Amino acid sequence: MTYQKQIGKIGEQIAADYLADNGYQVVDRNFTVPYGEIDLVAFEADIVVFVEVKTRSSKTFGLPEDSVTAAKLERMHNAAMLWLQAHPDVPDDWRIDVIAIQIDHQQNVLDLQHFINADL
Repeated sequence: MTYQKQIGKIGEQIAADYLADNGYQVVDRNFTVPYGEIDLVAFEADIVVFVEVKTRSSKTFGLPEDSVTAAKLERMHNAAMLWLQAHPDVPDDWRIDVIAIQIDHQQNVLDLQHFINADL
């Protein structure tokens, strides 16, 4: 596994823990379709939340959230539609969130930003 993939997996676990600590129920991870991947799927009460997690251990390439482009959000939207089709019994309300995490080289969280309803 590459260093970037390791950082990504660490970030996904940090994000899943953060969501659980804040009342969300994580129900799926790494949902992959031809459009791409949704890192986490969670419920917040009666809302399905599709979460993109971006983790960086350095600011060399900018902030983690800077890498979430309109094209990425469009791919997530398409993947979310497929997830919803595969799960017809879930609530109708849904949104896309982004969790941006900065960690140090010892994997300590330096910053975590939760962007709610990033699909605007």
